[in-house]
Amino acid sequence: MEGASFGAGRAGGAVDPVDFLKQPQTILRIVAWVFSIVVFGSIVNEGYVNDEKEAELRCVFKKNEDACNYGIAIGIIAFFACIFFFIVDLYFQQISSVKDRKRVVLLDLGFSGLWSFLWFIAFCFLANQWQHTPAGRGVSQGADAARAAIAFSFFSILSWVALTVMAMQRYHLGTDMSLFATDQFATDPNTGYPGYPTGSGVESTETYQSPPFSETIDTSPKGYQVPTY
Repeated sequence: MEGASFGAGRAGGAVDPVDFLKQPQTILRIVAWVFSIVVFGSIVNEGYVNDEKEAELRCVFKKNEDACNYGIAIGIIAFFACIFFFIVDLYFQQISSVKDRKRVVLLDLGFSGLWSFLWFIAFCFLANQWQHTPAGRGVSQGADAARAAIAFSFFSILSWVALTVMAMQRYHLGTDMSLFATDQFATDPNTGYPGYPTGSGVESTETYQSPPFSETIDTSPKGYQVPTY
């Protein structure tokens, strides 16, 4: 975007909701938000099962509570993070400080990169535990939920990697300082500053001239006439 500061225009400009929702970054936020709901929702609703041997509900991933807890935690945090960054993106153009915009972009970049890595761990962890889960009546009941959690963990990796790349692009865009420069400064460094305007708005070309020397006659007390200048 020409004349943009970290991917946004001049501070205080109006935001078109339709154009905002059509932006690739906004679409990725919504997609990542939906994926997080699928992951933790699948585990919470159908990720805990029991079999004929015991009535207590256990995690469907090899009865490993850590696997279910990890998937739920990563999904819930990603859920709220998507909402937070969605609101930040909506009001990003209202941020007038270049330093504040830079901090927001760096926060987005760091968090997106971190969550890409954590989703990768979640995918590997859940897939490994599901691979070693023995077949059983309870396992068959939660099989769909387990597969959905694994699949959308992988999709979440892709969405958060894409968000990381977009945040990196926004950071490299840098800042166009012309957005925040005042209009009274000339663009040419060799051009002098404008003169101070007069009250009438027209600069006078007349110069001040002292009156000519006038000869006066000073009479001294003794009658002598002393010329003065």
